[in-house]
This record gives sequence, C-alpha cells and structure tokens, in this order.
Amino acid sequence: MAQLPRKQERVARKSPARGTRTAPVRQTKNRESKDRPVFIVDGARTPFLRAQGKPGPFTPVDLAVQCGRPLLARQNFSSASFDKVILGCVNVIADEMNPARVAALRLGMGDAMPAFTVQINCGSGMQSIDTAFRTIEAGKADLILAGGTEALSHAPLVWPQEGSAWFGRFAFSKSLLEKLAAVGALRPRMLKPVIGLERGLTDPVTQLNMGQTAEKIGHIFDISREAADAYALESHQRLARAQKSDALKGEVVPAVTRDGVLYDHDDGVRPDTSMERLAKLKPAFEKPFGNVTPGNSSQITDGASWVILASEEALRKHGLTPLARIVDSEWSGLDPSIMGLGPTLSSTALLERHSLTREDIELWELNEAFAAQVLACLAAWEDEDYCRLVLGLEAPFGRIDHTRLNVDGGAISLGHPVGTSGNRIVLHLVNALRRGGFKRGVATECIGGGLGGAMLMEVV
Repeated sequence: MAQLPRKQERVARKSPARGTRTAPVRQTKNRESKDRPVFIVDGARTPFLRAQGKPGPFTPVDLAVQCGRPLLARQNFSSASFDKVILGCVNVIADEMNPARVAALRLGMGDAMPAFTVQINCGSGMQSIDTAFRTIEAGKADLILAGGTEALSHAPLVWPQEGSAWFGRFAFSKSLLEKLAAVGALRPRMLKPVIGLERGLTDPVTQLNMGQTAEKIGHIFDISREAADAYALESHQRLARAQKSDALKGEVVPAVTRDGVLYDHDDGVRPDTSMERLAKLKPAFEKPFGNVTPGNSSQITDGASWVILASEEALRKHGLTPLARIVDSEWSGLDPSIMGLGPTLSSTALLERHSLTREDIELWELNEAFAAQVLACLAAWEDEDYCRLVLGLEAPFGRIDHTRLNVDGGAISLGHPVGTSGNRIVLHLVNALRRGGFKRGVATECIGGGLGGAMLMEVV
C-alpha cells in the first residue's frame, strides 16, 4: 500500500477493507425491481423533551401513545386495519416489556394486533421502518405502523456487580450468623448506583463511550473545536427558524400529561446561544484537551415518532395518498471505535447499488450524534485515500452541500432519544423533500456498536 498521510493510515488500519473493494461496502443486488413498492402515507412525532435530571413526564409507551393517538385519529380507516405494529426502543423499562405491544393495546388497536419491539441502538427507529418495508415488499403485509420511542430520562440506576453479588449473598443466607457475616462484608462502594444510560452508551468491546468515539474520528480528520461549535450553533439556528415557520406543522403533535400539562415544542433548542458561549464549555469526554462538549453534542432527550407504511393495494383499499416511496435501505458495519463513520459506508453502498451519485441526492438527514462526528463523515467523503481504501471508490465521493444537509437542524438542537431518532430523520426527510419541491433524499445515521444505516426515499 502506498504511503498514506497519518490520518488516512489510521483509518485504513481500523477498517475491514484495505485496498480492496470488498467489505465493509457490500455489493448486494438491486432488490427494488421485482418487489412490491412501499409507501409512507403519514407520520408524526412528539416534541422532544430534554432530560432535567429526573424521570420526565412520559414513559416510553406514554410517548408512543401520545404520538400515536392524533396520528391514528386523522386516518380514514380503523386502527384495527393495520397488519402489525413495530416499534424501536432501546431503554425498555421494566414496567413496559415489549413496548410495541403495550402501546398497540393502549392505542385501541385490538387484542389480535401483532406487535413487536426492535433494538439496534441508535438505528432502532429506522430498523422498525426497514422491517415494515421488507415485510410489505415481500407481500406479507399491506399496512404497518412503524415507530420509535425513548425516554432517556427514565434510564434506571443499576447496582455495581459487587453490590448485586452482596444482595444475593444476603438473600440466600439461611442463619442469623450467615446474615451477620454478610452485613459485616458490606462496603459503601457496593451501594453506589451507576446510571444505566452511562453504561449503555459505552461500547462493551472497546470500552469507549460514544463521545470518545467522536473525539477519535474528529482527531483523525482534524475537526477543530471551532468548526464543531459553529456546526452546533447553526443546528440551533435552523431548528429555531423551523419552529417559527410552518416547517414542522403536522409533523410535531402535542403531548399532554395526565394532569393536563401541555408540551407542544422541542424544548432543547437554544436560539440565543453564540460561539462565545459555546467556547466557554469544557470538554465532556476527553479532559482537558478534547473538542467534544455538551454544546456540540446531541442532547439527552425523551420523544417518540411513528410512520404509516402501505402497499399499493392498501392505498387503493383505504383511499390513501402516498407521501414518498421507500426505494431501498442499507446497513453496514465497522470498527466500534470509529462507529461515527457508519453513514459513509451505508450511504455510499446504497447509492452505488442504484447507480446514483452525490449530486442525485437533493436532501440529506444525517443524524447529529456529535458535531465532530457529522463533520468527520463529510471530511471522509472528500478524502481521496479514505474513499479509495475504505469505500472502494475510484475518486472521492465529494462534498455534500451544507444547504442540503439537516436543513431544519438535528439532534444537537432537538435531542437524540436513541430508539426514536432513526424514525424521526426518515419522517422529517419526507416532509422536507415535499416542502422544498425535491424528489430524492437519504436519511442516514451512525449506530453505537460499529454500525451505520441509510434509507433512500423518493417523493411520489
């Protein structure tokens, strides 16, 4: 292999492919031609509510129900007409096992409604759409409700393993002497709980948390703190502008608590922030010299999203008007320590399969896990060595026009409820394409554990 600049050498060394055109980009057949077309006909999401250091007003199922009720109410067919319900959720709470089924029952969809939950970390909400898409495409269903929900504020506190072992020893002590011995072995550290979310956002193989993976690829591609902060600032400005206009009309439905408190907008946006304020924030993951801060990272948030998928037969049967067609999807894998580059793998493979170029994609939704992560993906697509050695391209993929990327902001300004975000970016992509008079777009995301997902949409 020719001598590479240090950053490309590090990427190539960490990538499954080395000077070849094989993995991680999978050259799969065009699956579109002989299968039934699948359409998105409607969708909605709740406001995304920032975690406030305590359990929020809604559980994961509460959010799914709050989102689902107005969406189903505006349809001209019975909720029992669906063939199944699929819901993405990562932090399932103990009182809501299989939240898809619990939500379906609470939504009045009938005892006979099949419903199951999917989990692929940050890709769960998109996975629900993909599973529904493939099911309808194969002729096994005609109408599916697919969503994502997450209440990160309800992430549990968990005991350290040493503490759990002590509780087990005490519970199984049969005599008073054994119980006293167990009490004597108790140490304060055994009773110190750990936030489950902190452990959940740490990769079990590399032992890096998600912020550290963003620091790593930011370092590989020389993403500066100033560039990350500038990207974060624009995310807030774009979401604030979208909230003031009609850009989110019909997409965001209000959520109301049982005691009547109304939530009608994403509350994480900070339209008054500035580069000066962002510059004052300290690194969150690699102190003291890191570039990833709370200000240029996605927010810990609660929220839910649903979309309705239908076949042509369902369109005719229920008189539905399609918004967009799902053309195809792609899932890719890579080293978990550089998981943030996942979108470059999945999106590139997806476009290649359909003989499309970067210029053919009019809008992009690339989930903003971290500003450094988004910017690293953009830099990787412009890097000749990365594109040749990792993506198997003969030339750089090229620069994505910033005016066509996350046009109404993203997770940095509105939050990243993990199981929901993949669903939201697909829904918002469809709405943004139609609002702008565009035809084709890609929704893509990095996924904890070393994965990437992408979905190609076309407006009908």
